[in-house]
Amino acid sequence: MAPAPDRPSAVLDGLDAVLFDLDGVLTPTAVVHMHAWARLFAPLLEERGAAPYTDADYFAHIDGKPRYEGVRTLLASRGIELPWGDPADSPDAATVCGLGNRKNAVFTQVLESEGVTPYPGSVRLVDALIADGRAVAVVSSSRNAVPVLAAAGLTDRFPLVVDGLVAAERGLAGKPAPATYLYAAEQLGVPRERAVVVEDAESGVASGRAGDFGLVVGVDRGAGAAVLLEQGADLVVDDLAELVTTSDDPESTLP
Repeated sequence: MAPAPDRPSAVLDGLDAVLFDLDGVLTPTAVVHMHAWARLFAPLLEERGAAPYTDADYFAHIDGKPRYEGVRTLLASRGIELPWGDPADSPDAATVCGLGNRKNAVFTQVLESEGVTPYPGSVRLVDALIADGRAVAVVSSSRNAVPVLAAAGLTDRFPLVVDGLVAAERGLAGKPAPATYLYAAEQLGVPRERAVVVEDAESGVASGRAGDFGLVVGVDRGAGAAVLLEQGADLVVDDLAELVTTSDDPESTLP
């Protein structure tokens, strides 16, 4: 006998669209980003005699934010000010944009050499949503969202991607502002109160709450469940497979 098909958990009933962050929610690219940020900031902070860079800095100052804003926030946490510069700056430039471009070059190298495998539980939920007729989209601060989705084999599942490039083109404020999520819901033709935001970052959860969406789901990949709840998550899971059930198991296991 064939296994019963997956379907979205009852906690998602009445919600027509699910808007997914990418890094740390659909793909473990957050690990690649963390390594790239560490390679950028560890020597720079040491040079300036500032407190050493740690993984806690990533979650507190960088995670979920547009790249240049992450650079600015981390530097500000150490009392370091640099000119903003221009997005066209060389990766060697001593500007916020230059440092952001240097980090992106490192990230791109790692992505091309190692690729990325999506979280199985996340793919399971996305497929269950699509099979159930729900709309899905990716909403990411990253300007690398499209190549990451391609590397992970997820492109065909997401006809709508609102990433850092779209945000810049449309003049949309980055997370924790809700503008990118609101734009995605509008493009899908779904009212905010019938849309779900799924995030692993503090700033992303805060953006979902600020947008007054129907449900904000936190995925704890290291930020901590208590922190995500404090930022406005309605519920927190360790894996998105927790939001999938089958016709043989109709009741959600979530509280």
